[in-house]
Amino acid sequence: MASTPSGNHGSGTRRTRVHVVSDVHGNARDLARAGEGADALICLGDLVLFLDYADHSRGIFPDLFGKENADRIVELRTARRFEEARAFGARLWAGIGADRGAAIERAVRRQYAELFAAFPTPTYATYGNVDMPVLWKEYARPGTTVLDGQRVEIGGRTFGFVGGGLKTPMRTPYEIDDEEYAAKIEAVGEVDVLCTHIPPEVPELVYDTVARRFERGSRALLDAIRRTRPRYALFGHVHQPLTPRMRIGATECVNVGHFAGTGRPWALEW
Repeated sequence: MASTPSGNHGSGTRRTRVHVVSDVHGNARDLARAGEGADALICLGDLVLFLDYADHSRGIFPDLFGKENADRIVELRTARRFEEARAFGARLWAGIGADRGAAIERAVRRQYAELFAAFPTPTYATYGNVDMPVLWKEYARPGTTVLDGQRVEIGGRTFGFVGGGLKTPMRTPYEIDDEEYAAKIEAVGEVDVLCTHIPPEVPELVYDTVARRFERGSRALLDAIRRTRPRYALFGHVHQPLTPRMRIGATECVNVGHFAGTGRPWALEW
């Protein structure tokens, strides 16, 4: 990862610089600056902030139910008491009744309006597991390209994008079957840079040291990395990974999912 800005260097060669973010989780302020000095911004999803595990007063959940209830559900989830967490959440949602879906959508729309407005031009983005893909086409402005199971060329290199997460007990909005996810990986094929929301299924890459649990990674993604040997595999999803960066064969695997907390993009230059 180089630190020099894109542009004409001493040799006269034009270089390309791309900034990459993931797990934005409502951080519109820093997102608006994330593309500074870069030729393009890449976003690997999770724009929505449903519940901030570091500050339980932030997000859709505490806005609807208050911080004390947010404290409780974080406690249950962190302890992996998912059935209790679901039952607790169900009791809270019952108080909202049939308006549950509408209440969530209104809150997500408010966040999307702010976050999509913060994207610079050009931005290339894919979905995270907490995102609502059906709404993206309403908020993505000219200059923002949404890709999922698709490729794009940036500065002479081919980038492939696969969004979403795999099914978990958390039941977040954009979780899909392993077979559907594997089909999107297959559709992308051989690329220079493979961009996904979730990591490959490697223990050091999927373990979250703060949540104290293994998140779901993709075996199909790991197999594709070994088979197609991209230069880089970039992903987020795990906010505090045991290992943020490692090589798998010829591929440099990098977790860029720290944006919500740090406000800093990861930079790739060639």
